[in-house]
Amino acid sequence: MLLHPFLIPLSDPVGALQYVLITRPELTFSVNKVSQFMHSPQEHHWKAVKWILRYLKGTLDHGLIIKHNTNNTIQGFCDLDWASDIDDNKSTTGYYVYFSSNIVSWSSHKQKVVSQSNTKVEYHRIVVVLADIIWLQSLFT
Repeated sequence: MLLHPFLIPLSDPVGALQYVLITRPELTFSVNKVSQFMHSPQEHHWKAVKWILRYLKGTLDHGLIIKHNTNNTIQGFCDLDWASDIDDNKSTTGYYVYFSSNIVSWSSHKQKVVSQSNTKVEYHRIVVVLADIIWLQSLFT
């Protein structure tokens, strides 16, 4: 008896993709989205995982490149996507921190609750970015 490949239970079908995110931050959103459904994935979730794998196969020569630069500035950027998730209306926040022209820290986080205002969430994310920048400044000095 043959089983349909989408019905075979796996212990952690998306976990291995999370290691790829260290050097491929452009996949963060996609891997995060399919990870939310890994306990009971449906066929369209598996199609998304296969799309990610095909994308990785076609872009093996892509990744983060660290360049030497004499400009030793630290810059941080953050943003909030307020209540845009059509599945649960929760907000997604994210930030990037650059040293010179090299990205050294990034994060994307989905809120645990539905926020009624994005101002408080934005201030919290700014504090997180500033804490990261202050830590990097102390590390470099």
